[in-house]
Amino acid sequence: MNQISAEETNWAALEASVRGATAALLSQQRADGHWVFELEADATIPSEYVLLVHYLAETPDLELERKIGVYLRRIQADHGGWPLYHGGALDISATVKAYFALKMIGDDIDAPHMARAREEILKRGGALRANVFTRILLALYGETSWANVPTVPVELILLPRWFPIHLSKMSYWARTVIVPLLVLAAKKPVARNPRGVHVGELFVPGGTAASKRAPHQSAFWSAFFGALDWVLKRVEPFWPKKLRQRAIDECVSWTTKRLNGEDGLGAIYPAMANSVMMFDAMGYAPDHPDRAIARRSVGKLLVVRDDEAYCQPCVSPIWDTALMCHALMESKDEAAQAAVGRALDWLKGRQVLDVKGDWAEERPDVRPGGWAFQYWNDYYPDLDDTAVVAMALHRFDAPRHAEAIARGREWVEGLQSKNGGWGAFDADNVHYYLNNIPFAVHGALLDPPTDDVTSRCIGLLMQLGADVSGPHVKAGVDFLRKSQMRDGSWFGRWGVNYIYGTWSALAGLNAAGIAAGDPMVRRAVEWLVAIQNADGGWGESC
Repeated sequence: MNQISAEETNWAALEASVRGATAALLSQQRADGHWVFELEADATIPSEYVLLVHYLAETPDLELERKIGVYLRRIQADHGGWPLYHGGALDISATVKAYFALKMIGDDIDAPHMARAREEILKRGGALRANVFTRILLALYGETSWANVPTVPVELILLPRWFPIHLSKMSYWARTVIVPLLVLAAKKPVARNPRGVHVGELFVPGGTAASKRAPHQSAFWSAFFGALDWVLKRVEPFWPKKLRQRAIDECVSWTTKRLNGEDGLGAIYPAMANSVMMFDAMGYAPDHPDRAIARRSVGKLLVVRDDEAYCQPCVSPIWDTALMCHALMESKDEAAQAAVGRALDWLKGRQVLDVKGDWAEERPDVRPGGWAFQYWNDYYPDLDDTAVVAMALHRFDAPRHAEAIARGREWVEGLQSKNGGWGAFDADNVHYYLNNIPFAVHGALLDPPTDDVTSRCIGLLMQLGADVSGPHVKAGVDFLRKSQMRDGSWFGRWGVNYIYGTWSALAGLNAAGIAAGDPMVRRAVEWLVAIQNADGGWGESC
């Protein structure tokens, strides 16, 4: 580890860097006071966007398609496929979608980049070895049978809340993706696909769908849900048609109620795209208000540059703006302080005060008061954004923003889970057995309390003068004490992952007055020191 003394530090250069960074941030502030930066993911969403256009038989924007093609080819990895993160291993699902999209755009299947991707897909058992959602896309295009997709009957929407498998027991992102998908699975529409592009060459003769259980899934529950799927596939054709239509109507009503204007269902691409396809399957014309606004919401996620384009999974203006405020408040620059004031006024206007979202099913007596991650997502504000925004408002001008801060605090306290922690969007979303259903291939069906969000909520409450021995902070600290990993780290869900989780936890514990000599703090510090890189920095792979 490199040691640099205070005397060796070039303070003039450091100050110049800070001034340069401040100027750069100020130059990127929007006219109304907010910041928003690009949110780039992997090849999956841009590929799905291309395929959505052709599924709907829209007139494609050829220049946009060309630019997306340039982007997809650039991010193809040396192993021949597409990973889920930079430098990662080939992901067969992302690779199948990227190959399909590039073929749809017009790439020759014998071009070197296509041949390499196809070879890697076939080497891994073919397209049927892709995950559930990729197989659904293939089924919608008629490339494979719906028999190769787990059955999730649309009647799920009608089950009572006490039933073990219920939408309220899943995370918000699962809910918003699954509800319109239930309609698609019930109606089984086929993509219009005017170009007639197919990917039969990605299938291995006699190949079977991926059935191997994921590492997080137990043998018992996987066998149980596998048997349930076998039964459902055989009885589904015999269910009453009136019941099915009632369930479809309920799904459409549920989705329409949460459409969220041009910010889209759940303000995330998969849910938004599914809602568009659902409206199409229901026979809504392209100019029908609900379908049209859902389609516009998808288009707003595009990032178009001079020679490349891609589609974001969502946007992050609330989070970006709150973080910029905290950073610029460290500066003594007058222009920076003025910029923070404008940004906080913008943030204050984005607080959700009059909509009881899905979170209220678990906490019906709590008043709204949170902030979302995106521009608007009233049904789904989150605890992390709420804590960071409220802390920024309090730091800058507590008296002026007192009411907004108080409502934010009230909502945060009201959404604390019974185990003392905080999840991102819901309280007590801990029905872990659901992570064994076939759709939960990533183990991300739920929104349980996490170390990073819990730490931020502790930080907010302590900044606002909460008693460290009071019920909320004490329970949060106890949660962190129990969730610390054996090596001293904490896992953060909403960043990468252990370094991020550990600094988040240490910040929350420090705010709560936990002494530096506390054993859990010492273990965390020792772990951080042990993993420091030779150049003095820290880094972590996905």
